Amino acid sequence: MKERRKYRHLVSTGSGFVLIAILTLEFAYIWQTFYADTIVEPFFRRGNWVVIAIYTVVTALIFKAYGCTRYGYLKRSDLIYYQVIATTMVNFITYFQISVIGRRFLAPAPLILLTAADWLLVVCWAILINQFYFRLYPPRRLVIVYGSKHAADLVMKMSMRVEKYMICESIGADTEWTEMTKALEGFDGVILCDIPAEVRNDLIKHCCANRMRAYVVPKVSDILIRGGEDLRLFDTPLVLVRNEGLTVGQRVLKRTFDIVVSALLLLILSPTLLVCALAIKLDDGGKIFYRQKRLTRDGREFDVLKFRSMIQNAEADGVAVLATEDDDRITKSGRILRRFRLDELPQLINILRGDMSLVGPRPERPELTEKYSEKYPEFRYRLQVKAGLTGYAQVIGTYDTEPLDKLKMDLMYIEQYSFLLDIQILLMTIKTAFFPPQTNAEELKILQGTKTQEEHTKNDEKEKHS
Repeated sequence: MKERRKYRHLVSTGSGFVLIAILTLEFAYIWQTFYADTIVEPFFRRGNWVVIAIYTVVTALIFKAYGCTRYGYLKRSDLIYYQVIATTMVNFITYFQISVIGRRFLAPAPLILLTAADWLLVVCWAILINQFYFRLYPPRRLVIVYGSKHAADLVMKMSMRVEKYMICESIGADTEWTEMTKALEGFDGVILCDIPAEVRNDLIKHCCANRMRAYVVPKVSDILIRGGEDLRLFDTPLVLVRNEGLTVGQRVLKRTFDIVVSALLLLILSPTLLVCALAIKLDDGGKIFYRQKRLTRDGREFDVLKFRSMIQNAEADGVAVLATEDDDRITKSGRILRRFRLDELPQLINILRGDMSLVGPRPERPELTEKYSEKYPEFRYRLQVKAGLTGYAQVIGTYDTEPLDKLKMDLMYIEQYSFLLDIQILLMTIKTAFFPPQTNAEELKILQGTKTQEEHTKNDEKEKHS
């Protein structure tokens, strides 16, 4: 099995290449049949090859941005969704590309037909490859070494991916070393969750020596070091952790992108903004917008703009209270606005003003920042960059993700920032807006319900046999 697992990335990546090749062949047929001879000056053979090659490159880039070839890693539903969105975007871009080549708007029907065929292909392909992948690579047998009660939450989350992980045993971090290493024998990997640094380091070295996988729950310091820079000035290896946020060049690029995209979005979404404003006014006749003090880079305060989704004076007593999913203060129109994240759209104005960025840690209220900082002193590290309309924690986490986990995800974004990462997060935000992830509690209920149903089925079968 270990030898077979060496080739799992080849299986996953190879399946992605085959899918892109089939998508390219479909486009090549559509281009040659419906478009190649209808443009003003038809290409010779090489010109047609270039058009098809461009389609392949665009498909590969968008698939890369969405992670569409991560078979065995993403949930099947997420994989299908990302591939459907990616193929739609590719064909949308391609239509305008070939219209420019043809010097007029060409008939869209063939590309619409192509898009429908692509959807059918990616759905069937994802189901087929996922079944093949998990039959070839069954779930890993894991053991968890824990040092706190947070390990129970992690076990519950990982048990939601039973096709990928099978946690078979748990060991306390205070277990005697010889007994601990002996207990690890025969497993495919070990999960290290909130254990003392010395024990964790010894276990990582043990796993490395025995070629055993180690899943490590990172501490904040680990995330900061991961974003460091290797120095080769001396014969002693050094890692430089700058702790300065983004560079000047990154800030200029990010700000330019923010201005252009937010201005375009305000223009395109103006009808949606108008409908939202009317819905709020007709609901209870109150104010349309809601202003609230939030913090952005370097702890600067600003007034964040949102569509009002709660009753007026929801916090009349002046006490900051986090909204829950079934909060009684949320209005009828507010539930719809929150469901599709439409209440956040006025923050495009904040982005144009320079208070926020399109992507970054979500802006937090000063009083809540103080509260979280008391428990997690590193919470203020997220103020090294501007607050964002969306962020890594918003597209990866759920509504009830713990503040510490959100902090770690925000710091991962800051330490690993790139322009491509911003694009990926924005693309993933589209999915989050229309298909919000289930909370951990909801997924756990579904999991428990499934297990209960399986137990009932087994009991029924036993009764029949008896």
